[in-house]
Amino acid sequence: MNQRRSPKHAANPLGNLIDVHYAQTGASVNTDELGMREMQQRVFAQRGAKYLLVKAPPASGKSRALMFVGLDKLYEQGLKKVIVAVPERSIGQSFATTKLTEHGFWADWEVKPENNLCTPGGTSASKVEQFIRFIHSNDAVLVCTHATLRFAFEKLSPADFNDTVLAIDEFHHVSADTESSRLGALLADVMAESDVHIVAMTGSYFRGDSVPVLRPEVESMFTPVTFNYYDQLNGYRHLKSLGIGHHFYQGRWYDVLDEVLDLNKKTILHIPNVNSGESTKDKIEEVGRVIEAIGDWEYTDPETGVMTIRRRDTGEALRVADLVDDTDAFKRSQTLAYLTQIASKNRDAVDIIIALGMAKEGFDWPFAEHALTVGYRASLTEVIQIIGRVTRDSEGKPHAQFTNLIAQPDATTDDVTLAVNNMLKAITASLLMEQVLAENFTFRAKKGNDDAPKPGELRIEGFKEPSSPRVKQIIDTDLNDLKATILQDDSFAKAASGGLDPEVSNKVLIPKIIRERYPDLNETQVEELRQQVIVDSVIKNGEVKTVGDDRFVKMQHRWVKVTDLNINLIDKVNPFQRAFEVLSKSVTASVLRVVQDAIAATKVEITEQEALATWPKIQQFNKVEGRAPNIRSEDPIEKRYAEVLVWLQRKKAEAAAQKAAREAEGQLL
Repeated sequence: MNQRRSPKHAANPLGNLIDVHYAQTGASVNTDELGMREMQQRVFAQRGAKYLLVKAPPASGKSRALMFVGLDKLYEQGLKKVIVAVPERSIGQSFATTKLTEHGFWADWEVKPENNLCTPGGTSASKVEQFIRFIHSNDAVLVCTHATLRFAFEKLSPADFNDTVLAIDEFHHVSADTESSRLGALLADVMAESDVHIVAMTGSYFRGDSVPVLRPEVESMFTPVTFNYYDQLNGYRHLKSLGIGHHFYQGRWYDVLDEVLDLNKKTILHIPNVNSGESTKDKIEEVGRVIEAIGDWEYTDPETGVMTIRRRDTGEALRVADLVDDTDAFKRSQTLAYLTQIASKNRDAVDIIIALGMAKEGFDWPFAEHALTVGYRASLTEVIQIIGRVTRDSEGKPHAQFTNLIAQPDATTDDVTLAVNNMLKAITASLLMEQVLAENFTFRAKKGNDDAPKPGELRIEGFKEPSSPRVKQIIDTDLNDLKATILQDDSFAKAASGGLDPEVSNKVLIPKIIRERYPDLNETQVEELRQQVIVDSVIKNGEVKTVGDDRFVKMQHRWVKVTDLNINLIDKVNPFQRAFEVLSKSVTASVLRVVQDAIAATKVEITEQEALATWPKIQQFNKVEGRAPNIRSEDPIEKRYAEVLVWLQRKKAEAAAQKAAREAEGQLL
């Protein structure tokens, strides 16, 4: 075998922002006597639920979990049909006919060819006609796209879905805003006007925008089953570590490919969206640049569309698939069919896939080791979907890597603020992923007569444990999604990176966001949920180590003994401040100054809530330092105190002036 070259700055665990290691227990991929994995067993245990919401990572087996539940509803619960809707045709292959009896189940999943509407050929209109024929036939199972489901529904009534299981894959495509989401409106109609059963499945529940997937009152009707990323990856046999890193560049992104594209690894390269600042607006030219960076083109297979490219350094032939060029729809369908049917099972079938809008959700290439993505992804959903392409367990793949190639700001350009925001949000999204991928802890209030904590349990003085089923349910199934909402809030993003007092962020901004997301919670519940978010984030973004018989947690720049943890101490830590700290170590001093100036120019505005929360700290500062805080201080917190003090003085002066005006008006009368 030829010796392969590593790029000058190869993507590797040592340069990562995040590098998580797992125990390889095999638990998540082992099957029981019915052929079910751990996640599928959890879903099947809830098969009697009318509305089922499954949140589980890519490769955890959601499609087969649906098959088990769907067959039980057909054979044991008296329903007549199962309709599976997927966002794009390529994902439909996951729900094709499957011989489940070979692995111990009591029935097989069977889809007649005419009822698999995700196969090539046929027009949109003909697929809608076949959908309607299926509805009025005695056939049991149909697979289609979200679009086919929507268009067919326009010609049907909700009552046509009686006695039917409607399974919606990649459920985050639904939106509570039924005015703009036809899929959301469809769901609302069939739930209100038929006896339909719903199975909703997603590996990334948050949509990436401010609109929730479901309204709280509707979501409360669903029975949630959650299988977290840590359980999934820790239970693999082969994959033992996952790295998430960033590489910042100036100029054109393809000019630095030799620094991040490791030709030794099976790679999915997502080039930037044509509407983004990173794009040259010529996607075909960009693919050509990628091919040049790989080597010399030799041949394109007319049957599959896969290119053979010869490496210049080793002479090795690499097989490269282009999913960007859509000028020839038939050629691209051939390539996609080859990738889904052949490359997903044969390690040598392809080495590199170049994609733009494809090869994300539901794309199955288990041999993929490196997801290299160019440009900031505004949607956290998209980030998780891309990372999910490389987190499938495969023999000979001990490490998986996600690298985000991001443009760094240039002080001479007009889009400095946008570039800075993109950098900060990309890193913050990675910190969220670190929490999603990390082991979960159970937090309890510390009491005087406590016995020894259980494994994975931390006792915290002053901690408010959840007192209602609703808060417990949010913590169990929705905590990461709530964190995503917080991270995407503009005011919080500015506060986290702009030197705002952590206690103000934690006690004012976060409760405000919680109230907006969960208007059904009372103030006691809001506080319980706030504490859970802060504690969980601080602990997971920290570092835990054992010294002798004692365990310590690193919170920002200090080590704290686990037995000394208290909620007041944790509230003094901004759990997302690390985004800026990471950035300061990743760029040059000149770029860092540009970043700091851009942040300073977009500070979060002072609110009355913040001012009231900060006033006691200003008084304490004055008492300790013997002076008022200085607005020109180098310390960002002292500077913020001074800004709040000026705001309070101005408000006081305005109130005094209004009072004087009222008194003067009274004397005249």
